[in-house]
Amino acid sequence: MSTLIRTPLGYFADTSRWLLALEGAPHRVFLDSAHPHSQRGRYDIICADPIDIINVNTITYESFGEFTFKVNSIIEQALSQFASSDELPFCGGAVGVLSYELGEILSLGRAANCDSTPLFIGIYDWALIIDHHAKSAELVRQPGCRSAYAQQIAAGTAPVPPSSLLPPRPNFALTSSPHASLDQADYRRAFNRLQDYIQAGDCYQVNLTRQFAASCEGDPVHAYLSLRQVAAAPYSVFFDLGTEQLLSLSPERFISVSSQGEIRTEPIKGTARRDPDPMQDQALAKALQQSAKNQAENVMIVDLLRNDLSKSCKPGSITANPLMELQSFNTVHHLVSTVTGQLRPEVTPLTALLDCFPGGSITGAPKRRAMEIIAELEPHRRDLYCGSVFYLSANGRLDSNITIRSFVCRDGEIRTWAGGGIVSDSDADEEFRETQDKIGKLLDSLQARH
Repeated sequence: MSTLIRTPLGYFADTSRWLLALEGAPHRVFLDSAHPHSQRGRYDIICADPIDIINVNTITYESFGEFTFKVNSIIEQALSQFASSDELPFCGGAVGVLSYELGEILSLGRAANCDSTPLFIGIYDWALIIDHHAKSAELVRQPGCRSAYAQQIAAGTAPVPPSSLLPPRPNFALTSSPHASLDQADYRRAFNRLQDYIQAGDCYQVNLTRQFAASCEGDPVHAYLSLRQVAAAPYSVFFDLGTEQLLSLSPERFISVSSQGEIRTEPIKGTARRDPDPMQDQALAKALQQSAKNQAENVMIVDLLRNDLSKSCKPGSITANPLMELQSFNTVHHLVSTVTGQLRPEVTPLTALLDCFPGGSITGAPKRRAMEIIAELEPHRRDLYCGSVFYLSANGRLDSNITIRSFVCRDGEIRTWAGGGIVSDSDADEEFRETQDKIGKLLDSLQARH
């Protein structure tokens, strides 16, 4: 088989310079570790100009199993022609986004009812790979790659902006104040109804969210670059889907699969705001770690995800360690657990991802009933929020996030969402404030010019 074409490039600590260089390229996607604003991630991956697009509307199916089989078959056929290297996190392959509504289609058997496409997957035969640990960058191309954008980068003629232009002069602004789908009174009514379901035994925990929407103008890339300075996170994404753009500052990994078949998920349950005073910030983090409520929520979701992984893993291979690790980001503290297992040989990484989708940390337990209650109580659609962006490399590696801390730009409007897990001893006012803590600083940064 032919080998990959690997072209060394100049290393920039801020990879967004390459994103800006690809202005106008169709279906740009920036899988962003948020370096230098965050030190948690290692690799950045940028792709554009896919050779093929897979859309849920082009797939006919009658069951979850048939849907999974067809998507796997299309991707496997495309990647079977690709060269591979185990040295790289991504050497060309599939990059896609799954909307929360895809989970409703597959789990609840409901027809799609959202503005966004439930599924969008691009097949990319080239990528920019930036390794911030090694301080290196390279263009990776499949043999036969004909993208004019990749050829410009290889020839050194791509219009890479100088670092003095980062962040770029803002070309994005809100033109109205954000409007929430649930004000405090509406939120309390939904919260009380949810408590009725919990007391009746319908569910143990449900993630209840609020949507915020505003009109906007300008380039969503500039909005994304501004947001990443405020809330940098290691699973961030900018994805241009053509008719809409996804801006995700996600701190949460969903599913990753190594080339040896080890599967990993890292659910977040438990959030506390950051404080500029170091003593107060430390006190908030300690209180989060000692919160019995947050510990119970975290363990509940770990159990749910152990069950989800069991569909795809070898018996006895699933472990949960560490549990409830404190991880601190620019705007919030989180409790994060790690669950790992070993895939059975016949299970593909994409099948394992779909078997767990949507993530239990943003639905609740039991998952199916939680999703039914969410559909009843939330007056908005989640669309790309609480979905997942993933890549599946030709070398067999898969990684994905959960699209929390996310915005969608479409038709002159920007929407975002924030939520939290509700259990029997939750307090409505505290949960309402948590939604503000999670999204408030991001909204403030976008409103600065309004």
